[in-house]
Amino acid sequence: MDDHGVESEVGALATVMLHRPGGELQRLTPRNNDELLFDGVPWVARAQAEHDAFAAVLRGRGVEVLYVRDLLEGALAAAEEAREQVLDAALEPEVIGPSLARRLRERLSALDAAELGEVLVAGLAREELGDGGGLVERMTPAQDFVIAPLPNLLFTRDSSVWLREGVAVTALAMAARRRETSITAAIYRHHPRFAGTPLLSGGDTERSAWLEGGDVLVLAPGVLAVGVGQRTSPAGVEAFAERLFAAGEAHAVLAVPIAQDRATMHLDTVCTMVDRDAVVMYPPLADTLCAYVLEDGRVSGKEPFLTAAAAAMDIPELRVIDTGLDPVTAEREQWDDGNNTLALAPGVVVAYERNVETNARLAAEGIEVLAIEGSELGTGRGGPRCMSCPIARAKGA
Repeated sequence: MDDHGVESEVGALATVMLHRPGGELQRLTPRNNDELLFDGVPWVARAQAEHDAFAAVLRGRGVEVLYVRDLLEGALAAAEEAREQVLDAALEPEVIGPSLARRLRERLSALDAAELGEVLVAGLAREELGDGGGLVERMTPAQDFVIAPLPNLLFTRDSSVWLREGVAVTALAMAARRRETSITAAIYRHHPRFAGTPLLSGGDTERSAWLEGGDVLVLAPGVLAVGVGQRTSPAGVEAFAERLFAAGEAHAVLAVPIAQDRATMHLDTVCTMVDRDAVVMYPPLADTLCAYVLEDGRVSGKEPFLTAAAAAMDIPELRVIDTGLDPVTAEREQWDDGNNTLALAPGVVVAYERNVETNARLAAEGIEVLAIEGSELGTGRGGPRCMSCPIARAKGA
């Protein structure tokens, strides 16, 4: 535990959690991809190759890469309680009926950790059950899911947020993603790697109090910005802030309203940090983004985000690297996650290669850009930051 912790967006990245896409992406079809939050049906082999190249870039810079599936299997093997928790989340009688819930629990409980992990992530279709009776089973079409796949597990950023002394498991807004938190919570509670890790929240927030990790930027030690929009609610931010204040993990949390639509689903789709005092931001928002500053027992009125952030960080200003893009190019590259960069160190970021103009401007401003392919990974609308959950960064950056 002493080696884990995050106090900034740009401290040298030491350990990160990724999820290599697998059988869950094979479940996507034109019939269900919208419901499962993908904008298309990815070529799975290419998506895996792109993800492997992403992981190789991280390892090439000395980053330890942990995989969700390995950690999940370790947790399932280590604790029976982990099995019970993930099965409770996957087999809700209110959803699949009591008969099928009982039958599946018996069947899945007999699987080893690797087999159970595959079902939990890739899902289970009605046609894979055989004939076991029960009303739900008899009335469900063959290709419909009795356990839905989790293709968005690819975006490990969203289901947990690491801070200096612990980790918060978040509450995901969209129905297609809510079960991801049961997997993340099982890993942190039961994998030996994380024994003793303080859980700042366990993903059991009231269902209306959504908060997702893609909306959380750790601007500086004790200072966070949290987007409020499609995936994170004002109540979610307030509850999160109160936990952080009580734990001594933060002294200022900036609630940042963003548009509630697909193109700007998280704060990190429009703004990420690329250096200790610099951000890259979707150009139309640079002068309009605002924030409410939460401190323990106090909430400020609305003020300009850049001004409020600099004051909370105790720096003269938070620089915006002006990408200088015309409106059409800016919109295209924002849609393709041009502003969703992952910092490996101050002034060193990973970005999708397709965002040529944004990357060129970052390079011109002295930011080293490590460009990766993402034509298939991007069908879920997420970039390098979305696909990574930092577990350890160097302190004092």
